[in-house]
Amino acid sequence: MKNMLTTISNALCRMTGRNVGARVVVSRSFADFTSQASFDIKECELHRLEEGPPLKAELTREQGLQYYRVMQTVRRMELKADQLYKQKIIRGFCHLYDGQEACAVGIESGINPSDHLITAYRAHGYTYTRGIAVKEILAELTGRRGGVAKGKGGSMHMYAPNFYGGNGIVGAQVPLGAGIALACQYKGNNQVCVSLYGDGAANQGQLYEAFNMAALWKLPCIFVCENNKYGMGTSVERASASTEYYKRGDYIPGIRVDGMDVLCVREATKFAADHCRAGKGPIIMELQTYRYHGHSMSDPGVSYRTRDEIQEVRSKSDPITMLKERMLTNNMASVEEFKEIDIAIRKEVEEAALYATSDPEPPLEELCNHIFSNDVPLEVRGTNPWVTLKSVS
Repeated sequence: MKNMLTTISNALCRMTGRNVGARVVVSRSFADFTSQASFDIKECELHRLEEGPPLKAELTREQGLQYYRVMQTVRRMELKADQLYKQKIIRGFCHLYDGQEACAVGIESGINPSDHLITAYRAHGYTYTRGIAVKEILAELTGRRGGVAKGKGGSMHMYAPNFYGGNGIVGAQVPLGAGIALACQYKGNNQVCVSLYGDGAANQGQLYEAFNMAALWKLPCIFVCENNKYGMGTSVERASASTEYYKRGDYIPGIRVDGMDVLCVREATKFAADHCRAGKGPIIMELQTYRYHGHSMSDPGVSYRTRDEIQEVRSKSDPITMLKERMLTNNMASVEEFKEIDIAIRKEVEEAALYATSDPEPPLEELCNHIFSNDVPLEVRGTNPWVTLKSVS
């Protein structure tokens, strides 16, 4: 009987082309699991809008497993980055994204790969959802040649197709995002740009200059405030006279979204993208989320908030746990299946870390390359008259 089940299971693997770790999962996936379910999601608060995103979200089994896989990969990758930093293998600035995974995955599932995205310095999660492999991200953090920016960008400067970073200056990416949206409008390609910033950047003057121009020209730009409750070590209540960030655009419509629920973020992003594609101009989304780590690796994160506060969010609102429990409760997956996914992710991240610590650093002669986009070599003066370098693009 056991051999018969194995034979059937292997045949199903070949027919579906799926690589599933546990054979019993494959044999159950067609008969026993619910293929699709509908879930109630939190109502969004609205500004200058008559109606908002739907109150129910449809989720297929395949979508749920994919969302879980991506969020869990980002979580494990960030925990590995934390470990490598504490071992002094990663140096310099490093801002981790664990806790906020539903924002990146929800946004990515609500737009198209051809749409554009630009964010601040907490960029690892978006670099992954935009298509860059874990090993290239970790290798960039360790400053190796195999990194996504050839080891020269580090934590804050990673790029991918239609992903413009990773920007180290607080709030500077927001007007750049408006410019990308202007390019979309000029080309008439029906694409949108998602321009992200944090609550700490929400009081920057350049945001409001970008809001004004985007509204005047009706640019297809989704301005997203990832409100994780603290700008560095300062709570939003101490930093902002108004913490209703979705209303900060005044004349620009806005929505406040549960940023810990991947389905809520997905539906809100679809709504916002449809708004922009319809030629109605920009829209603001405030995602209420939470970061588990401190602002950066130099911040322990417990001097301005308690460990109990962090633990309460973990136990009640964790985005990965929330999705997992929804799927288990509705018989969309099994505990064993999630365990298999977790094991595969841990293996992938460990292999990526090994690559990131063994890949060579870029040689000195490559230091000044890629200053310009053309192929004309450029002589670059070094720190003393005897050092000469060339820049090759």
